[in-house]
Amino acid sequence: MVRLIEPEHHLSLGDYEAVAHLGAAVSDLRHEAESLRSAVGTRRVWMVNSTPRGGGVAEMLPPLINLMSELGVDARWLVMQTDEPDFFRLTKRVHNLVQGHGEPEITEDERGLYEKISYETAEAISEYLEAGDVLVVHDPQPLAAGALIRQELGPDGLVAIWRCHIGLDEHSPQTRTAWDFLCPYTEPYDHAVFSAPEYIPGCLSGKSTIIHPGIDPLSHKNRELPVHKIVGILSNGGLTGSAELVPSPSFDHRAKRLQPDGSWAAATEPEDFGLLYRPIVSQVSRWDRLKGYVPLLRGFSRFKETLGDLDELDELPRRTLERVGLVLAGPDPTGVSDDPEAHDVLDEIRQAYMSLSPEIRESIAVITLPMASAKENALIVNALHRCSDIVVQNSLQEGFGLTATEAMWKQTAVITSEAAGLRQQVRPGLDGHTVRDAEDPDAIAGALHAMLRDQKRRELLGHNAQQRVYSDFLIFTQIRSWLELIVGTLASEPDG
Repeated sequence: MVRLIEPEHHLSLGDYEAVAHLGAAVSDLRHEAESLRSAVGTRRVWMVNSTPRGGGVAEMLPPLINLMSELGVDARWLVMQTDEPDFFRLTKRVHNLVQGHGEPEITEDERGLYEKISYETAEAISEYLEAGDVLVVHDPQPLAAGALIRQELGPDGLVAIWRCHIGLDEHSPQTRTAWDFLCPYTEPYDHAVFSAPEYIPGCLSGKSTIIHPGIDPLSHKNRELPVHKIVGILSNGGLTGSAELVPSPSFDHRAKRLQPDGSWAAATEPEDFGLLYRPIVSQVSRWDRLKGYVPLLRGFSRFKETLGDLDELDELPRRTLERVGLVLAGPDPTGVSDDPEAHDVLDEIRQAYMSLSPEIRESIAVITLPMASAKENALIVNALHRCSDIVVQNSLQEGFGLTATEAMWKQTAVITSEAAGLRQQVRPGLDGHTVRDAEDPDAIAGALHAMLRDQKRRELLGHNAQQRVYSDFLIFTQIRSWLELIVGTLASEPDG
């Protein structure tokens, strides 16, 4: 029911320190960790979540765990597993309810299923634990399992922290239903962590801390890529036509693209989309209704329909507007175990795409990215970001939105919604452009017009965005915050 994961992260703090613009951040982390790790002592820190790949949590944990270990903290990673598909369907519904969407009802049978799997998971996790360990449980899926362990072992046997990566900055029948379901399982925890103060429910008021997620600047998804690497990755991943001079072999699994007739085929069919040549607007996220893919599709369509008379524009902005293409990309849904809705959402996007005129469909590429290799998937996302003029994150709700952070780090101009998690990152007009209503095609079209007409503004926003990430949203800041929280929680224990 649980699996011990060996993080696929092989960079040391020295590797980061060797990069000129990261050296100061690493030095600060080393200095602060020196005074914190002695308080943790020999205690092991166990991170528990629901999937080893796909989504921000699974991407954050490998560098977090390995770098904490290098700093002298024994950190490890467990992933819960179950053969009950209804469990993940339920937790996906709870996830959506926390973010204000879905039918506000959870039955007693569903609670019974959740608790059954949680008891089994708790027993499996307990086999790894020793007295004095610190248990950090991520999101609703393993929440109750951690609560059961904390109740069983008591404060002397275990410190338990729940990290919730989702939330909503308003109350609704959906959010009340979700928290009525979740709050009883939060009671045994010593502390909780959220990404924004607006997300903290009443049941956790007074014992919650804000820690913003952070990205790994040297990960395959975020590291610098020279031009020939970008070309090679797109070619090897099947996103551009074959390049005979690319020295590395093609990836074993390649991207697929939605075809004009609604089928799926190679991403270079019916012809090369022109990622390396035309202006590109992209969104790369999970296939989730809350990511706002369908409204973005309609907003781009409205943008194309309302180009009108462009004679008043200079040649370059006019050609940019005429030739811009939209890429909607996400993981192959068969490769993400804890997201059972992905197939349905992708089909909804397919239907919305098929409803557009043939001329507009020619300027849109809906692409699924292979998940068999985490490295290859991350490199493809990196290359897509770096060949994009604008990266959009049109989320209807967003816990934080590392997809935006990743683009900001690459100095790519971003357009985001005003979802609470994205507001934590993007200051309107300074770090990016924000759309007030993520479901309004006219608002999305207007944002695209404004940004695509003004290259200097895009460059300025991209520069500011990278500095914003450097200051607040890199992995080094996150590690320091976690060490401070763990030490503080240990000190607040009766015998601490």
